[in-house]
Amino acid sequence: MVNLESLTFDAAGLLPAVVQDRYGRVRMVGWMDRGAIQATLDSGFVTFWSRSRKTLWTKGETSGNRLKLVSLWPDCDGDTLLVTADPEGPTCHTGARTCFDQDSEGLPWLGDLEDLLRTRQSAASLEGSYTERLFAQGVDRIAKKVVEEAGEVILAAKNEDREAFLGEAADLVFHLDLLLLAKGASLLDVANTLRARAGVRP
Repeated sequence: MVNLESLTFDAAGLLPAVVQDRYGRVRMVGWMDRGAIQATLDSGFVTFWSRSRKTLWTKGETSGNRLKLVSLWPDCDGDTLLVTADPEGPTCHTGARTCFDQDSEGLPWLGDLEDLLRTRQSAASLEGSYTERLFAQGVDRIAKKVVEEAGEVILAAKNEDREAFLGEAADLVFHLDLLLLAKGASLLDVANTLRARAGVRP
């Protein structure tokens, strides 16, 4: 994780900590001193130094919306920390998911998609939306859709219509994600499997 002796604190004994979730979505930025870092490592929940109250505070200690530590790494100069955490609820004090009021872009948006799909999964019903019906029909039905969409991707790849190809690829990823969730897994699990095969540190 982090070696306290390798860090470069400012004159007040602090350094900024950028918190992201496993999908790479930035949740918040806070300040840490040595005590906050040690408390985070000891408790497994992200703890900061409050500059206004002059005390340590663990995120979510009153709201319950804690940040469960996954990893904590310094930048190349040792004066900023990147904290990866599993949020237990919204992160911002306003009740928003993050302190940065914007939609996710690029690959982190897949986290937003999975959040939405999980709500559909919890509401699975044969009378519900397309996604809710697929979840209600079970793994066999979802798996058949994955096979069907894979075939569509192969056919689209034989043509020169890039948008059509990307559309079919998106359909495949969508249905594969449904299958992963139905099996109690996620795209993150797939990413971690690929990382392990490449010998990348967790």
